[in-house]
Amino acid sequence: MRSTLLKQPKAVFAVAFACVVSFMGIGLVDPILPALSEQLHASPSQVSLLFTSYLVVTAIAMLGVNWVSSRIGPKRTLITGLAVIVVFSALAGLSGSIGGIVGFRAGWGLGNAMFIATSLAVIVASASGGFAGAIVLYEAALGLGIAAGPLIGGLLGDISWRGPFFGVAALMSIALVATVVLLDKTPPPPRKVALPEPLLALRHRPLLTMCVAALFYNWGFFTMLGYAPYPMELSAIQLGFVFFGWGLLVAVFSIVGAPWLQSRFGTAPSLYGALGSFAVLLLLIGVFTDVRWALIACVVLSGVTVGINNTLTTQAVMLVSPVERPIASATYGFVRFIGGGLAPFVAGKMVDHGNIHVPFLAGAVAVLLGVLVLASGHRMLAAADARLAAPAAPQVAGEVADEFGGAPDAIDAELQHERAGRP
Repeated sequence: MRSTLLKQPKAVFAVAFACVVSFMGIGLVDPILPALSEQLHASPSQVSLLFTSYLVVTAIAMLGVNWVSSRIGPKRTLITGLAVIVVFSALAGLSGSIGGIVGFRAGWGLGNAMFIATSLAVIVASASGGFAGAIVLYEAALGLGIAAGPLIGGLLGDISWRGPFFGVAALMSIALVATVVLLDKTPPPPRKVALPEPLLALRHRPLLTMCVAALFYNWGFFTMLGYAPYPMELSAIQLGFVFFGWGLLVAVFSIVGAPWLQSRFGTAPSLYGALGSFAVLLLLIGVFTDVRWALIACVVLSGVTVGINNTLTTQAVMLVSPVERPIASATYGFVRFIGGGLAPFVAGKMVDHGNIHVPFLAGAVAVLLGVLVLASGHRMLAAADARLAAPAAPQVAGEVADEFGGAPDAIDAELQHERAGRP
C-alpha cells in the first residue's frame, strides 16, 4: 500500500496538497481569536461571526455545489473553489475591521464548499493503484490538515493576526497553479442534479434523524471551538499547541479509533458513548472555565470524542439514507453546518447577557439532545450495522473524509466500475 500511495500522478499530489490546506482551515483561526478581539477592539461575540459567516455560507452553498459540478465538471468546480479561497483569504488578511474579515470569511466559505465537495472525486478519478490507495491518500491529507491547522495558525498568528489569512492565500495559490497545470480535464457526471434535491431529501425520516442529531452535536462542537480559547488566556503560539494536540486526537480516532469501536460494539453504542462523553467534557468546561489546566485538558481530550463521532455519524448517514450519496452528503452538510454556524453567534449573546460559563453548559445540553434524537433511530442504526456486516455489504471506506466534505459520488462511481468488471 505504501508504494502505491507514493506512486501517484503529480496531479493527485497537487489536489492532496490543496486538501491539506483546506482542512487546516478548520482550526487555523482558533489561536488568533483573542488577538483579533484585542487588536481590532471587538467583543468575543463579534469575533465569533468569523465562524458563523464561514459555516452558514458553506452550508447554503452545499445545496448547490452538486448542481454546479454536474454541469461544468469537477475540475472547473475545484479550480473555481480554489480561486475563491485565495481571493477571500487574502482580502481577510488585508482587512482592518472585524466586519470586513467576517464578510470575507463568508466568501471563503463559498469557495470552501466548492472545493471540498469535489476534491475526493478528483483524487479518485486521477489516482493510480485503485480506489483504496486514493482514499488512504485523501484521509492522510485530512489528518495532516486537521492536526497542522492550529499549529500553523499559532506560529503565523504569533507574528501577526493577519499571518494565517495570508498563509492560506499563499499556499492555496500554489495549489491552484499546480492543479490548473497538472490536472487533466474531468467530464461532468452522467446525471445532472436538480437544485431542490438536497432539501427534498429531508422528507426521509432516517436521513432527517441523523441530520438533526448532527445539528445538535455541531452546536456543542463549534461552541467549544469558538469560545474555549478566550478563558485559556494563552498566546497565539500556546493556543496553537493546545489545539494541535486536539487535532492529532481527532485525526487518529477518526481514522483508527472509530472503525475499531464500530466493529467491536456497533455504531449506535459507539455513538452514544462518544456523544455522551463529549457532553460531559463540555459540562466540565462550563463548570471549570476559570481553571486553566482543567479547561485545556478537557479541550484536548474532546478530540477523541470528536474524531469518533465525525466518522461514525457520517458513515451512518450514508448507510441509512434512501437517496444517492452526493445528495445525502449535501443535505447532511447543509443541516450540520447551519447548526455549527449559528452556535458561536448564540454563544456570543449568552456571554454578553450572562457569563463565559453559560454557552458551554448550553452546548452540553445540545449534545445530550442529539443523543436523544439519535436514540429515536436506534433500529435504523442496528439495521445499518447488519447491512455493513452482510457478505455483500456496501463499501463505506472514505466516509471519514466525507465528514469534512468529500464527494461520495466518487466512491459510488468506483464501485459501479468494479462491479462491471473493470480491471
